[in-house]
Order: sequence, then structure tokens, then C-alpha cells
Amino acid sequence: MKHHPVNKGSLCVKGWNCFEFIQHPERLRYPLVKENGVFRKTPWDEAINLIAGRLAGIKEKYGPDSIALLSSAKCTNEENFVLMKFARAVIGTNNIDHCARL
Repeated sequence: MKHHPVNKGSLCVKGWNCFEFIQHPERLRYPLVKENGVFRKTPWDEAINLIAGRLAGIKEKYGPDSIALLSSAKCTNEENFVLMKFARAVIGTNNIDHCARL
């Protein structure tokens, strides 16, 4: 809305920079697993299974509160909500933080 009294039709800083963030040439577009000091492209199912197994091992050995999750200001409210639900329902921890500080 070009004539909106608040923003005069302009985007906020996050909206203005979102395109560059998503289209950046160095953005990861597939999972990488490090083996013998070298990263290799990995299928999604293999990467997810590897992460799930390692998280389960940490949780079993040290307890759920040994795991913490950190969210990003570049995530949507919905993505942050899903991360919070995952931390509490799946991992069993309240150790959740967000990088945004106002």
C-alpha cells in the first residue's frame, strides 16, 4: 500500500533483506556431513537419521536438559513455534533461546 501512513509502502529491514538471504550464493541448499575432515553432500534422510541418532544418544547419556536449542531472528513466528514444540515435546527440555534482543 503505497500511501499507508506507517510505512508508505516500504518493507521493514527484515523484509527488505529477506530476498538476499534466501538467494545468497553461499546459502546451504542440501545437507553436508563431515567425514575425515571433508564435507560430502548427503541425502536428507541420511542427514536427519544421523542427527536424530546423535541427539538421542546425548539425551540418553546426559539427560534432556543437556540439549539446548537456539532460534534465529530470520525464522518466522511459526518456525519458532515449531522449534519450541520440538524442544519441549520431543527433546523434553525448556532450554530454548532466541538471538533477538530488544
